[in-house]
Amino acid sequence: MRVLRRLLGAAVAVAAVAVAGVTLVASPAAAATLTEVTGFGTNPTNLRMHLYVPNTVAARPAVVVAVHYCTGSGPAFYSGTEFASLADRYGFIVIYPSATRSGNCFDVSSPQALRRGGGSDPVGIMSMVTYVQQRYNVDPDRIFVTGASSGGMMTNVLLGDYPDVFKAGAAFMGVPFGCFATTDGSSWNSTCSSGQLNKTPQQWGDLVRAAYPGYSGPRPRMQVFHGTTDTTLAYPNFGEEIEQWTNVLGVSQTPVFTDQPQQNWTRTRYGSAGTMAPVEGISIAGVGHSLPLAGQAAMVIAFFGLSGGTSPSPSSASPSRSPSGSPSASASASPSGSASVPVGGCRVSYTVNAWNTGLTTAVTITNAGSTAVNGWTLGFTLPAGQSVTSAWNATVSPTSGAVTARNVSYNGSIPPGGSTSFGFQANHTGDTGRPPAFTLNGSACTLV
Repeated sequence: MRVLRRLLGAAVAVAAVAVAGVTLVASPAAAATLTEVTGFGTNPTNLRMHLYVPNTVAARPAVVVAVHYCTGSGPAFYSGTEFASLADRYGFIVIYPSATRSGNCFDVSSPQALRRGGGSDPVGIMSMVTYVQQRYNVDPDRIFVTGASSGGMMTNVLLGDYPDVFKAGAAFMGVPFGCFATTDGSSWNSTCSSGQLNKTPQQWGDLVRAAYPGYSGPRPRMQVFHGTTDTTLAYPNFGEEIEQWTNVLGVSQTPVFTDQPQQNWTRTRYGSAGTMAPVEGISIAGVGHSLPLAGQAAMVIAFFGLSGGTSPSPSSASPSRSPSGSPSASASASPSGSASVPVGGCRVSYTVNAWNTGLTTAVTITNAGSTAVNGWTLGFTLPAGQSVTSAWNATVSPTSGAVTARNVSYNGSIPPGGSTSFGFQANHTGDTGRPPAFTLNGSACTLV
């Protein structure tokens, strides 16, 4: 079993804070400490359960299931993330499952895990949710799940298996529901992990719908986070997750809102522009398999509707924008309608993640000049044998040889000192090297 990651984190606060507009009542005696629960119900894979109930808990509390990464544990995810401190602030309860098999990864690949009530880890996690519901007067309309890496994959699985239970999920560094499926007893799917499994939105959606045949009720909302330089669960999975959940929820794959909550973070919303959109994607440029970052747990809680946040005003929404990280982005355009030359130079960072016959790239263009770039084209020559199959945050043509990457509708401007990122997936015949030179709007760039 591969080691996916260990999260770094600080100790969480245990002080309780009353939240305006939320009625808080005293919780049971063993509050504000992480407590292990045994005998919580059907548990076919012998998962462990840890529970965090804050000192002050809402009268009808929400529940957040927080699922750890491979090699991790519930207590490690408790101490290494901000969910418990946010529970102190907003009065919800957190369940921390722990996988116990070799490598401490969750089962997101077996046929049993990928259908409702089929057995394996999802059944054990559902028993934990039922246990808490029966004892803490939980609001059944506010049950959520989040997780990182293996936990991000489990988030996708639980939303597919139990759409009638979970109202929303937030997956860090995950893969689409069914992407990791295997039938040979293996729990690792290299085709999926390397970002080579590409399906149509309809095909991805059908996998989710097949997990609970005949279900016609509402589906949970989905939020996904991914770093562009992730080499463990490759970045193309981000776009595939967005394709899957926009299809499941019946909304357009073209976002209605795009912004940058922090430098190098691109957030896109699908179906509505508000904080609680049907689908939200957060792409983090230049970051690998190391999420969540500081502040991202709070973004999850806002997406779940547990922090009392407000939606952006309609004027802040930008229609007809292509999804950050969605394969084969199109509609090249610049804000001014014409490209400008960077006065003072440009820099290009170009990273390759290769496997047997394929590769993905992460490309960052930095405007090192003193004037803004309005509309850009990046020219370069691919090594012999490399052929582009899909791209995100840019259009790339032709597919081989001397190619040009052009901005899409939402990232044509690069201010002085600013940068923008894009990437593509390609096949290769052995040469996985990077191009020797780049030009931005005809001007030579420094390769860094």
